[in-house]
Amino acid sequence: MVIRTYSRSLFAVAFAILRDRGEAEDVVQETLVKAYGARWRVRNAEKFPAWLASVARNRALDVLRRRRWVPLDGHEPAVECAATEDQEVRERLHRTLAGLPETQRIALTLRYLEGLDHRAIEQTMGVTNGALRGILGRALGTMRKALKPSLATLE
Repeated sequence: MVIRTYSRSLFAVAFAILRDRGEAEDVVQETLVKAYGARWRVRNAEKFPAWLASVARNRALDVLRRRRWVPLDGHEPAVECAATEDQEVRERLHRTLAGLPETQRIALTLRYLEGLDHRAIEQTMGVTNGALRGILGRALGTMRKALKPSLATLE
């Protein structure tokens, strides 16, 4: 039940940090193993999703530090640009998404790539509804500002 319920959101958290599908899958597996071993420590069931997400986040950051580089170039963007096949726009989208602060990148990934609703994201990230709306608003504003010149040239 835990695996089915949380694996997608844990993958989104790990992938938002690592930008590598295989490493993100490994992080999810390690997180679930750790959760099983420490299940008795979580006293408040409502905080379990946030705790689980923080374990995945910390593990992904460990992997990223061990790697000692951030995969901004050389990888195909995780997000397909539906409006155009223009390579420059996709590259700018990828760079902009990768350049967002971690919480904004995770929130956008959970909301728009994984399709989670606000309530599920709030529980996963351990934030309030107002905080989530602020995080998403700032992230979308940054994305719009960065992508506006590229999208204007396509029209």
